[in-house]
Amino acid sequence: MNQTQPIRSLLRLITFGGITVLHTTALHAQSNGVNPVPTTLQPPSGHKQYLRAGAIGTQNYICMPSGWTFAGPQATLYITIPWINGPIRQQITTHFLSPNPTENGTPRPAWQGSLDTSAVWANPIANSADSAEPGAIPWLLLQVVGSQKGPAGGSALSETTYIQRVNTTGGIVPTGACTVGARSFVPYTADYVFFRKAGA
Repeated sequence: MNQTQPIRSLLRLITFGGITVLHTTALHAQSNGVNPVPTTLQPPSGHKQYLRAGAIGTQNYICMPSGWTFAGPQATLYITIPWINGPIRQQITTHFLSPNPTENGTPRPAWQGSLDTSAVWANPIANSADSAEPGAIPWLLLQVVGSQKGPAGGSALSETTYIQRVNTTGGIVPTGACTVGARSFVPYTADYVFFRKAGA
């Protein structure tokens, strides 16, 4: 391998803070021959992909009197960088459930950048359970409903308009009996695709 390639890849990562990342390398499921993203999960015209990231984490559930209830995700998003001694995973975002300040604290799935702490909150507007592999949570299209720049004005994520969750594995609600108050952390993986307005 040309030893300048890892440096160039790292530079692409660093410029993520300026929302200039256009390409990432292989993700955990990107090349596994999984189903194509259906048209129902495509954002409207006028929005373009600017980032793809793999995710590994858990889908969390709590046992209520009515049964297992979703309590939010907890995941790390990463890109894979070619390096001299082999590829490395670089964390770029964390993913969790958080009160959206734009909606008076309504809990929404949130993503916060690891480089500048810019953040977005999004609401699922379409899903495709048929696209997911058996035993995996559905694929989603989410629309951003809140955003926040980092304390120094960073906007790595805050210009995001739509997010796709695709290539999922695991994460489905537990099927066994539960004791009220018990929690279950179900491992999952996914790819997240971030879009912003074309020309932004």
